[in-house]
Amino acid sequence: MTPDFAHRPGQLKHELETPCLCLDLSRFEANVKKAVAMTSAAGKGWRPHAKCHKSPDIAASLLRHGAMGITCAKISEAEVFAAAEIQNILIAHLPVGPGRVRRLARLCQFIKPIVTCDHYVQAEALSDECLRQGVRCQALVEINVGMERTGVRPGRDALELAKGIVRLPGLELKGIMGYEGHVMALTDPEAKRAAIDAALGILSHAKTLYGRNGLCCDIVSAGGTGSLRQCLDCAALTELQAGGAIFGDPYYARMPDSDGFEPALTVLTTVVSRPAYDRAVLDAGGKSITAEHHPPVIRDWDDAKIVRHSAEHLVLELGPASRELRIGDQVELIVGYSDLTTMLHDEYLCFRDDRLETVWPILARGKLI
Repeated sequence: MTPDFAHRPGQLKHELETPCLCLDLSRFEANVKKAVAMTSAAGKGWRPHAKCHKSPDIAASLLRHGAMGITCAKISEAEVFAAAEIQNILIAHLPVGPGRVRRLARLCQFIKPIVTCDHYVQAEALSDECLRQGVRCQALVEINVGMERTGVRPGRDALELAKGIVRLPGLELKGIMGYEGHVMALTDPEAKRAAIDAALGILSHAKTLYGRNGLCCDIVSAGGTGSLRQCLDCAALTELQAGGAIFGDPYYARMPDSDGFEPALTVLTTVVSRPAYDRAVLDAGGKSITAEHHPPVIRDWDDAKIVRHSAEHLVLELGPASRELRIGDQVELIVGYSDLTTMLHDEYLCFRDDRLETVWPILARGKLI
């Protein structure tokens, strides 16, 4: 039996089956225009990370509004976007394993992806495969700017890796990348600015070092949504990857100097139980909306709060006003952190006001390789 809940443009929110992922197009477009204006005014490109949305339709919209390209987390994501004719793609993950390397080299036959490396072993294997397939791949040296995750050590090690990449016939050195994610959530504004300046200073020094040694450093890529404003002031950066700005997640809004983007992504839910005068139960839980990093925010009912988040239900404690909620009423939840919620859904229901304008499938969900 085919389920009869396909969403159709023209529907109103109150007509929808829930839970469902809703995108406010007016807020989304305002956020995108703001990010483009900020980066272009600073003389930088905007290459927003796609891991927060995983949608070729959203990527195409970002490019139409002025983004220079996109960033992907994995090769399988890049394949989805390339199939949708998105050309300018940075893959901010290390190419390790024969299957990944083969797929990446094959991707170079259709687009010109940019890949990151933090060790010569990765670069050599990719170069060899590119030669076998008759292609070349653009490469950035990923440098550890303090996050202590991936990235080659700054200074001599970063310089020697770049020299090694230049000698590999299957690769073309284009520059460097770093990620200052370890300092985005610092709560003291002055401490945060100082820590971001220190992290970006490592990239600035590397760019100077590469220049002195005749190495290409046309691309200097960094910048998350929580550090966007500070990164704009770094002269060395050529592009920023801040992607979460498009949805205005509350996760970022609480960070110092990270406000100004409006929450555009929600999960629409329905009250399915009212077992007590001060309690309501919604039909969305951890399988529909994450509480990790930042809990959902209840829209329009300020005196209601989430007290339990299970797989299929959210339990609300109700205040005097929200005790008006009845079984069958809809409750809209602002997504606290989009990266871990969008991957739970098949599509975005895109609204102007309360009317469904279009549906954008999330084609790169589940792409983990």
